[in-house]
Amino acid sequence: QVQLVESGGGLVQPGESLRLSCAASGGDFTLNVAAWSRQAPGRQLELVAVVTGGGSTTYADSVKGRFTISREYAKNTVDLQMNSLKPEDTAVYYCSVDVIRAGWSTPRRYWGQGTHVTVSS
Repeated sequence: QVQLVESGGGLVQPGESLRLSCAASGGDFTLNVAAWSRQAPGRQLELVAVVTGGGSTTYADSVKGRFTISREYAKNTVDLQMNSLKPEDTAVYYCSVDVIRAGWSTPRRYWGQGTHVTVSS
């Protein structure tokens, strides 16, 4: 079983930065697509940023130019650098990864437990 542990959330003021980290563990596997999503109170889950196995990235329009997703292959970690934070970025942020192991025909998706980000003055 693959486990994801997220860290880095907290309370910041508008304009400040936070870095979220997601570490995957649980045996031998290969990370394919990894992503960060968020869910604000009373709203649906929103896909924020995606990084493919090859390192290509895509972002939601709402965070483009402010957020950067990155991955470290050797450590199986996926980070989200969030700059110029706004109150509307307040949400629970979730990491997800698509994992494939030897013998699997298709990747399986795993989710982290979520980390709270609050942007408020």
